[in-house]
Amino acid sequence: MRTRRWPIRSIGITVGLLACLAGPAAQAQSQSPTQSTPTPWRETSTPEEQALDAAAFEGVQATLATPQFADVDSAVVVLRGRVVYRFYRDGEPDKLRDTQSASKSALSALLGTAIAQGRIASVDQRVVDLVPEWAPLNPDPRAATITLRHLLTLTAGFSQASDPRTRSGNAPPLPAREAWARPLAADPGQAFAYDNSVTPLLAAVLEKATGMPLPDYAHQQLVGPMGWAAPRYQGSIVHLRTLDMAKLGQLYLQHGQWDGKPLVPEAFADASVQVQSTGGPPVGLSYGYLWWVVPGKAPRPTFMASGFGGQFIWVYPPMDLVVATTSTVSAESGQRGQALQWIRNHAFAAAQRRVAAERK
Repeated sequence: MRTRRWPIRSIGITVGLLACLAGPAAQAQSQSPTQSTPTPWRETSTPEEQALDAAAFEGVQATLATPQFADVDSAVVVLRGRVVYRFYRDGEPDKLRDTQSASKSALSALLGTAIAQGRIASVDQRVVDLVPEWAPLNPDPRAATITLRHLLTLTAGFSQASDPRTRSGNAPPLPAREAWARPLAADPGQAFAYDNSVTPLLAAVLEKATGMPLPDYAHQQLVGPMGWAAPRYQGSIVHLRTLDMAKLGQLYLQHGQWDGKPLVPEAFADASVQVQSTGGPPVGLSYGYLWWVVPGKAPRPTFMASGFGGQFIWVYPPMDLVVATTSTVSAESGQRGQALQWIRNHAFAAAQRRVAAERK
């Protein structure tokens, strides 16, 4: 069967690489239907499962030892709710790793929980209604119409012209008040523009709505219930275990449920990983609520969180497959795109072999 390749633009990584990543997913949809009730999360395996895992992933470790994938620091592969492969170049599975903008997707989850609790009315609530003290900071009348949805979909309209690093996804975020005071280059909701300063804006909205510091709310809603190691917060960047990155992907794969309990409202979780905006640079994909979405006709599309330099949570619903990676944080690592190449050429193929082994 010929693999389909979709023309997807890419800024900051090899052109066409994401299209290659989508290609096998498109091919496999008819082969591996989505599980209606994914297996509960498991980090342990039976001896029989371990033997099949080892056979399917044979050679994968060797590929990561080659210079071709030297940028990849860690990887966790989860298939049908069970961890089937782990790699840590430094041998430290519990190390908290720099996720860069991949942590935006965790922020999306927290906003969903705040809406479910009635702390925020809906994604269509105006930001100035949630944080009234920001109203006088921006004289443009369009700023008063910016909603939470606009921030979540990166369509608020704030000008990005002052920092050329925006197109690579590496522009440093501004403090919330400065971020809100920026001039608008477009009407809210009209144009996608990648904006790292959305993170402090949304964090400030959450803290105002919940009445508690963001780390405390995150611990209450995600970290504790999902058994994450306590994250390390460094400005707007969150350091997580690679395993916990994979757990976040699994949470959204399971429509916001964890161990049978709804942590994120199903409607919000599902909307988050459906196309809400046409998207654009630096990844060149469509966009949901702080998740990138691979366009296509599948009922549940492939979606991912992406961080500068090669930090990824890649989720392929037709196989109940989650792959989390971290990489060296550098512009060069981002240009080489080794983590995505490894996911496409090795992790995905090994997961297909593992699924096929169960059918024999």
